[in-house]
Amino acid sequence: MQVVATGWSVYELTRDPLDLGFVGLVQFAPRVALTLWAGAVADRYDRRLIACLCTVVQMVACTLLALGSWSEMLSREAIFGLIAVIGSARAFEMPTMQSLLPNVIPESAFPRGLAMSTAATQIAIIGGPALAGLIFLAGVTAVYAVAAALFIVASAMMLTMPAIRIANVRVRSSESLLAGIHYIASQPVILGAISLDLFAVLFGGATAMLPIFAKDVLHVGPTGLGLLQAGPAIGALAMTYFLSRHPLQRNVGRRLFVSVAIFGVGTILFALSTSFWLTFGILIVIGAADCVSVVIRQSLVQLETPDDMRGRVSAVNSVFIGASNQLGEFESGVMAAGFGVVPSVVLGGLGTLLVAGLWLRLFPTLVHRDQL
Repeated sequence: MQVVATGWSVYELTRDPLDLGFVGLVQFAPRVALTLWAGAVADRYDRRLIACLCTVVQMVACTLLALGSWSEMLSREAIFGLIAVIGSARAFEMPTMQSLLPNVIPESAFPRGLAMSTAATQIAIIGGPALAGLIFLAGVTAVYAVAAALFIVASAMMLTMPAIRIANVRVRSSESLLAGIHYIASQPVILGAISLDLFAVLFGGATAMLPIFAKDVLHVGPTGLGLLQAGPAIGALAMTYFLSRHPLQRNVGRRLFVSVAIFGVGTILFALSTSFWLTFGILIVIGAADCVSVVIRQSLVQLETPDDMRGRVSAVNSVFIGASNQLGEFESGVMAAGFGVVPSVVLGGLGTLLVAGLWLRLFPTLVHRDQL
């Protein structure tokens, strides 16, 4: 809900696609600056408490967005500043949440459990934008306010989990802080999987331009934007339901590359569509393909990493995810400002396909990986 509201608010204020790109950039920059410390903190302190505090910070930022919108004092710079605060909180939240999952799910059931966890997230991602589109009828202030209330609920629920702490990690030495980077660099399967996702989504991050497509191409307004934002999540939810009942067991490397190729082709078709319902269907397919990539990548990262290093490895992984998502939004904004929205998204889809082909040659062990 917060993502839909901030994207719409920024575009309403400036009508500049480059500013939509900056929305991603200001979320990504804190993640780069804080990632090493975030991973070390997740390996040393109570992971449940860290996640709770990060949610509280996001609640405060969302409340300030609501107050600024209500008072009509919410400027472009104020939005960017509060988004940067949210990005800082997520810099600690993402590696903590990723490293927390293996502590509560047995290793033998982890791929199925990860699929179910992803499904729960996708339910929220579907409901959030769709609900935001309806709440927009009462104004963007109401969207921010409801989002802030839900952050309070999330932080309270986090406290019901048992304390999870890996107490034997020292975080003061530079060697300890860089351990996650060194570990990923020494594991070609993990490095190949997360870098493939990085560059594929970096080039194919078309969803950052959804406010423009909703307003200027499809002419559907904020309610339609909410549905379009939910499209990829609907596809991901359907796929996670399938994967929870039929876990990936064989040929996971080839399936990873096929899913990335489908993602690239879907991005091109999304750019060329002028029909709302066709665009909506394409976004569902894109979400399903991306879900397969996410489950394979996250399973490989978590199952092949020792528990006392999961926070630092997950922190590096979260930078890759952030680069592909937030930095991909910035890249999409720059390309749209320079070449136009539709050509830039087509070029992004072609770039995704090019990366998939190149990674086939660079990471043969990943291509031929059979089991998670």
